[in-house]
Amino acid sequence: MKQKTHSGAKKRFKVTGKGKIKRGQSRMRHLLSNKSSKRKRHLGSPAYVHSANEYQITRCLLP
Repeated sequence: MKQKTHSGAKKRFKVTGKGKIKRGQSRMRHLLSNKSSKRKRHLGSPAYVHSANEYQITRCLLP
């Protein structure tokens, strides 16, 4: 039986050319009026998955 890619993981993570895993940042969905512009700007940029969690996510992304 073939393994399937985790559908939720493929929507949330992207693998870069060097093999790092990019993720979006949380806290940007609602209640934005009381967050500063600087904070919202930084939350909009992507972040990288911590090395401790990379193994689990790569397992989800492998077909």
